[in-house]
This record gives sequence, structure tokens and C-alpha cells, in this order.
Amino acid sequence: MSKIKQLIASYNRHIAIPWRSDAAAPQRVIFCIYDEQDELRLRARIDEFEIATRKHGHDWLLFDLTDSFAEWVTGQKYARSYFERPELLSSIYPKYRDYIVAGFKSFLAGRSLDGGAVVAVKGVGSLFGFLKVKEVVDQIAPMVPGRLLIFFPGSHENNNYRLLDGYDGWNYMAVPITADKDF
Repeated sequence: MSKIKQLIASYNRHIAIPWRSDAAAPQRVIFCIYDEQDELRLRARIDEFEIATRKHGHDWLLFDLTDSFAEWVTGQKYARSYFERPELLSSIYPKYRDYIVAGFKSFLAGRSLDGGAVVAVKGVGSLFGFLKVKEVVDQIAPMVPGRLLIFFPGSHENNNYRLLDGYDGWNYMAVPITADKDF
């Protein structure tokens, strides 16, 4: 069985478990962790996560961060300067995070979400080198009354998450789901 298929099976088992309604936002976050080289395979099978979610009576929404940096930076007043001198970008990364948070809030607006919904986020690998995933998750998790599912290309060990297996990891108390082992 492929690693992505095993990941889907692990997610399916997890999502079938009844949810506590009194969980705090950080406790409602789920990280589906996979090898970064499996990104395209995961994207090709992302509908299977939706099917598993709906099979267990939960609504599903999918938010995509993949093109967010390009969309944001090209909309900046000094975009041309940033392309000519990329080192200038580091001073405005907090504005990029704010752009993502505002986009997520707008994405959720007008949708009637309850505590039984799963809001999935794909494309977090595109944050690498710009923002820490934790910074974004900390901002958007409280907006989701149900579960926030992060498709995470990287690794996890002892509650330490490393995006794209980069050096800069962080400790986060989310539910990790991997192909190798269940939560």
C-alpha cells in the first residue's frame, strides 16, 4: 500500500472518532504529515480525504495557500523593488501573514460552519522560507469551530514539526497523523 493511501487510511480512522466539543483551538488542529516528495501524489488524492470526512458526517472545506505568496507580493506597491532586491522582503513578512489570515477569514465568511466541519489547508509548503506554519496556524485555528486539517509536507518527532524537513522546526500540540503510525 502506498504511503498516501496509508495516510488516508490513518486519517479515516481518526476522523471516525467522536469529537469533544470543549476542545480549545490548538487541540482541534490535525496535521496530516507526509514526505515532501509525495506532494503531487497527495494533491491527486486529496478528494479521498474529503470523502472520508463526509462519510463520517462532517462538512468539508479546502483552502489553498499554494499561490498566496505570488498573489500577495505582486500586489505590493514596491513589488518591482522586491524582485530586484529580495532581501528587502524579510521586513514585510508579517504583512504576508496578515494577508493569509485575511484571505482565510474571507474564505470562511458567509459559510455556516459548525463544530462538525473540517477546514483543510493545502499548500503550506509554499510558506517555507517566508513564514512559520505555526504562526499561520495560531492565527487561523480559532476561526474554525470544528477541526483544522493541515496537509504538512515534512516530518514530526516528539511533537516537533519540521516543514520540508528544514532545520527550523517547532513544537506544537496538534494531532499528528502519518502513514507510518496513527495519532
